[in-house]
This record gives sequence, C-alpha cells and structure tokens, in this order.
Amino acid sequence: MSNASSSGFITLAKAIEMTTRYRQNRNVVINPQYAGQDIIPLSDRFDVKVFGALISKPNCAFIRVYYGMDENLQVRPIVVAVNENNEDILPGSSNLEGENEDIGDDSLRCPPLCPVPSPLNGN
Repeated sequence: MSNASSSGFITLAKAIEMTTRYRQNRNVVINPQYAGQDIIPLSDRFDVKVFGALISKPNCAFIRVYYGMDENLQVRPIVVAVNENNEDILPGSSNLEGENEDIGDDSLRCPPLCPVPSPLNGN
C-alpha cells in the first residue's frame, strides 16, 4: 500500500507522522553492534542541479531512489532517472568509471550536517 495519494504527494501531517516514526525506529532495525554509528541517516539534502540534470534526461518520467552503503557503512541514497517503461536511465557500460550527470549521490547527510528546525526533523 502506498503512502502517497494518486497525485504522488502527501499532506504535511502525513509527512510529519512518517518522519517521526522513522526517527523513532531508525536505529532499532540495525544490528546492536552498529548502534550509535549513524549508519542510517535522518535526511539527505541534494543540490537542485542533481534533480534538474536527471529530470532533463530524454524520456525521463520518474526519479528512482536506491540505497547504497559507503565505505564507512553509512546508508546513502542514489538517485537516477527512470523512463516510462520503468527502466533506469544509466550511462553505457563503456562508461562505468566516468563521472557524469546520470547518477546522483553527492548529498549532505544528516547527521552530521542537519537542517534547521522544522516539523519534519523533530526540532
């Protein structure tokens, strides 16, 4: 069941409810040996240019968020454009190492760089 309405948006009240539940439970879902290491972020902030580059891709109809883990075992969002056939729009296999504007990950993670107080972050 989706938390979003048919428009793809939710109310502020629903967002507050969901982010509060997430903050309350984010460390419960990980192995206790990793407690206190901020493996799971509270939020990530992307520069608007990341989403601008993704939505400007030819045939982009959606944005998909994957979750990865960096070398410090911190969960990181990875965002890509997706076409109407539900296919990721990715660079060709000949460009596995070249940096481009096809995959977004350079976000500001909270913690440690948290936003100013808002109803969504519990401050």
